[in-house]
Amino acid sequence: MRTAVTLLLVSCVFTLTAQFDTHFENKTLRIDYQHSGTNTADFYSLDEVKILPFWAGSKVNLIDPFEYGSYLIKAIDMASGELIYSHGYSTLFMEWQTTAEAGMMQKSFSETVLLPLPKDQTRVEFYSRNRSGIFEKKYEYRYDPSDYFVNPEQRFAYPVFDVQLSGDPSKKVDIVILPDGYTEKELKKFKQDCQQFAENLFSFEPFRSNRSKFNIRGVLAPSCESGNDIPADGVWKNSILETSFYTFDSERYCMTRANRTMHDLAANAPYDQIYILVNQEKYGGGGIYNQYCVSVSGNLSSAKIIVHEFGHGFAGLGDEYMGDVSYNDFYPLDVEPWEPNLTTMVDFDRKWDSLVQPGVPVPTPDSGEYEHVIGVFEGGGYATRGIYRPAHDCLMNTFRVNDFCGVCQKAIQQMIDFYSK
Repeated sequence: MRTAVTLLLVSCVFTLTAQFDTHFENKTLRIDYQHSGTNTADFYSLDEVKILPFWAGSKVNLIDPFEYGSYLIKAIDMASGELIYSHGYSTLFMEWQTTAEAGMMQKSFSETVLLPLPKDQTRVEFYSRNRSGIFEKKYEYRYDPSDYFVNPEQRFAYPVFDVQLSGDPSKKVDIVILPDGYTEKELKKFKQDCQQFAENLFSFEPFRSNRSKFNIRGVLAPSCESGNDIPADGVWKNSILETSFYTFDSERYCMTRANRTMHDLAANAPYDQIYILVNQEKYGGGGIYNQYCVSVSGNLSSAKIIVHEFGHGFAGLGDEYMGDVSYNDFYPLDVEPWEPNLTTMVDFDRKWDSLVQPGVPVPTPDSGEYEHVIGVFEGGGYATRGIYRPAHDCLMNTFRVNDFCGVCQKAIQQMIDFYSK
């Protein structure tokens, strides 16, 4: 019986891989576009389409089962009408739309989506999640393999070094680490910081137990100056990725708007996830689901910053803390958040209801009696009322604890499995 099940699984994997080979080359189609708008409207405009020399994603799991994120792309074979790929993600533009500034002016953000390179004519549809949590189609791009304007050149070629290699990129989570604010003389320090990044990441579960499912590489791309921008202090540095504190006027929110440069640097290696290490001691970082993560390398809390931000960027986890951000109505209370670790109780059955043990009240009093159980604790997603988190504390809430709660660990494990099978 066990042999029959094993043969069935092997057969399924072979069939799904054959589907990849039917529709795709072992390369990546990169679509750069401008996302513009205000707090109430947005529109897309094509920037550039490129071909990257390798595909790092799974060749088996091509349809996104999670549909996390505020956006979704679908690739549809134009001859058959078959959905051949989908992928959810979020963006910095989406976060900006919830700020006060977005109600006063229009802005444009550079964004990128990646998919395996189609062999045939393919329609790539772009969807945006509306305020009711429903995806609406906003834009489409039609890819034609004969289009000679699709650019295969590599703009920024830099040396790549291995931090940890575990195997075939299509069966691993591939992280590429990019440096910001490391001068040519500081690249040795960057290599050391990358090694420390790996040790930090794999010191927390469930990453520790899944270390063999990760590849990590670094790109040796120097900056002209050491450090990065701190606008409120009048500090402006000429760094290759232009990371900056005070994103959306939040001091510790350290992000970049140099999207194309970021992807040009990342293209030196196979990658599922981009992580930017900033040569900086000041506390800060950020993470956007399936876009990129940022962390400083020299802060005393760097290890926890790294895994917290990777929780955002890799697993789509939401912030479980309250207040201290400039967003307006980030989570409508009449809509269930897409993040797996937050709920408004609108549709709790599809969240972590099955992980709450009998006898634990819902909502759960935030008292010592329930400090170490999975429950439904009010306060999270930047709000004190109406949004609930799974645990009294967790690395997605504060750094007073040393681990993720059970709900967050489950979400991370599911994402690891998705990329590594």
